[in-house]
Amino acid sequence: MLFARSEEHMRRADRLFEIIQILRRRKLARARDLAEHFEVSERTIYRDIQDLIVSGVPIEGEAGVGYVLRGGFDLPPLMFNERELEALVLGARMVQSWSDPELAEAAADVIAKVETVIPAALREHMAKTALIAPARHYAEPVKVDMQALRAAVRERRKLRLSYCDEQDRASEREVRPLALAFYGPVWLLVAWCELRVDFRCFRLDRIAEASVLAERFRLEPGRTLQDFLKRDGE
Repeated sequence: MLFARSEEHMRRADRLFEIIQILRRRKLARARDLAEHFEVSERTIYRDIQDLIVSGVPIEGEAGVGYVLRGGFDLPPLMFNERELEALVLGARMVQSWSDPELAEAAADVIAKVETVIPAALREHMAKTALIAPARHYAEPVKVDMQALRAAVRERRKLRLSYCDEQDRASEREVRPLALAFYGPVWLLVAWCELRVDFRCFRLDRIAEASVLAERFRLEPGRTLQDFLKRDGE
């Protein structure tokens, strides 16, 4: 009987944590939707929400309307379950295999940090995760500094590219870098091209030179990554 109560307590603790995670991802969550997600009654969700509020979680809303989580609230990011750890390990191994050395080292550091703080049982599960990203795979060689490209995307600095298209036609481009994407076996730079006045995807293996400019750019309507993704999905 004691074991059953303990198990129920753990299940509720997991549910409370996941309720917070759902509220962090959504603008508004209704008790009805949460009840369907967890396969419990709405009354149970109301009780969970009230307990979270009492414990200091800044949730606003009311029954029948929905709940939101005020900005600025965060939880320790190390309360992983086994599936989340598997996703983390696989993602890190893919980064180690398919990205540049700096990012690969960062991925290894992430795994090492997580291993030092999770419980021993989860640490053992993490070590034995049988999800592999092979180190030996074909990828088109990249000549430019991917670390510099990532910094340009992050800092919103324009790039000057010496580029050859698939017909080997060379051109000089000034672009606003928006994202880097890996579509094996090639890396792509998603950018707003000042020459074409439109979005372009540049294969990194076809970039002969890339210079990061001092000039920064602002995100303008119609020229953002979200605009590109929206158009690409149409």
